[in-house]
Amino acid sequence: MAGSSRTGADDDSANESNGTATTMSGSDTERDDESPPDLASSPFKEGEKVLAFHSCHIYEAKVKKVDYQRKQWRYNIHYLEFCLKNFLFCISLNSWDEWVGVDRLLKYTEENIERQEANNKKQGLEKNIKAGRGSQVKPKSSNAPRGKKRKSDSAIKEKDALPTEKLVSIHIPTTLKKQLIHDCEYITHLGKLVKLPRSPTVEEILQKYFDHRLKKDGSAEPVKEIMQGLRSYFDKALPLMLLYKSERPQYEEAVGDKVLPACVYGAEHLLRLFVKLPELLFHVNIEEETLTELQHNLVDFLRFLQKNQNTFFLSAYQMLSD
Repeated sequence: MAGSSRTGADDDSANESNGTATTMSGSDTERDDESPPDLASSPFKEGEKVLAFHSCHIYEAKVKKVDYQRKQWRYNIHYLEFCLKNFLFCISLNSWDEWVGVDRLLKYTEENIERQEANNKKQGLEKNIKAGRGSQVKPKSSNAPRGKKRKSDSAIKEKDALPTEKLVSIHIPTTLKKQLIHDCEYITHLGKLVKLPRSPTVEEILQKYFDHRLKKDGSAEPVKEIMQGLRSYFDKALPLMLLYKSERPQYEEAVGDKVLPACVYGAEHLLRLFVKLPELLFHVNIEEETLTELQHNLVDFLRFLQKNQNTFFLSAYQMLSD
């Protein structure tokens, strides 16, 4: 019986050994299968101009890198600079890159460009597509010659436009630019609103930043003045230039003449102010040295917002009817 048991044990060991060999062989086969295919077989190439899905819209982009991960092609794309006309803010995403899969990309063909235009029009988005492709909507009642009309419109825009070289440069981090894009899409395309009152409020966020600087620097009197200035700008600018049309009834109900906006609104609307600040500061007489210090502190404040983005900003908005 002992011999029989030993033989059985030997058989089991042999089976285990064979099983191990089989498993190792299978692993080798899997590794062989997972070896990256030739780049030439990728549907999209480095440097290729493409159309990319982001949220519910389609944008122009360029493939910067191609990689093969977990048995699928991945592409690092660079969104080409664009400005969304029906945004409350004109936002440049010139430095926005991200990795996407094949399902997010389309070939840059006439057929897909038409698909892009139709999709973005359906979403209520006016997109600046390559010059000459977009169709101009003619006014229904206008007897002015086409050339003169265009010249007149251009002259008005030039007159109203501020000289960009004289505007204060305030760099908004890419993740916060994305926040602005999502904010607009939630409100203008999905019919949602920021639930009010917010927590933390603008007033509380400004205080948190002051406390942060006080702890870091030991003294923060200049920062205190800047935070007071930001609050003042926010309270005055919100009803004039920081609200979308669909948000106005909510503003009248939540704020009206009862309370200051900084005590009701939060990071979502405060971030919008930073897009408008260069224009607002253009009309203020500030010495160059003071302006440089202000610019430095505003950029540092934006970094503070970015660091606390998950805490300060909403991840979901409410429906208008909620």
